[in-house]
Amino acid sequence: MYTPRFNQIYERAVLLDAMRRYSFAILFGPQDAEGSLTATHLPLVVKDEGKHGLLEGHFARANHHWQALAGRETLVVFLGPHSYVSPTNYVEELSVPTWNYIAIHAYGKLVLVEDDGTKDALLAGLIATHEPAYGERWRAMPEGYRRAMLAGIMGFRITIERIEGKFKLSQNRAEQERMNVRATQAAGSADARELAGWMERLGISGTAKDD
Repeated sequence: MYTPRFNQIYERAVLLDAMRRYSFAILFGPQDAEGSLTATHLPLVVKDEGKHGLLEGHFARANHHWQALAGRETLVVFLGPHSYVSPTNYVEELSVPTWNYIAIHAYGKLVLVEDDGTKDALLAGLIATHEPAYGERWRAMPEGYRRAMLAGIMGFRITIERIEGKFKLSQNRAEQERMNVRATQAAGSADARELAGWMERLGISGTAKDD
């Protein structure tokens, strides 16, 4: 993706944290042998393994996108908060509106997980992430019911081989303008407030130049 240098984030811990926070991702890749592109929206579990991390999830078996992606490089997009930025935040009168946002593109080969035991482990990871208390209820369900549910999904793993982090947070503006943007967003929508938090966390201050 197009990413000016001052918007690039390389810190592994920051990228992993952002992917975990915004883990409802989009998988892009071919739909069929002709190469027609399609996308699937899925919740993922992000693990701190390997150079850039490991992604785990599952498709509904009826969604045949998994067949086309199996063994192929897949683009996984994590979209974080985004918010309008008014030019009234800027000192220079000749300024235009823009949009601040967080986006991460992760690339890696999608490997299918087909056996029930490992698929069950993938589900356990997803449950532990979002509703740990439900794990006991899932395990207590009749074996036949659980097997039927597992038969209806196709699990997968993606070891991230390449990653791009774009945190567009007004890094190219003067310090006073950044302070104005942060203050405005801190009083705005939920997304805007979250972006203000990221600006504080990343210590965005001073002046950056577009190079």
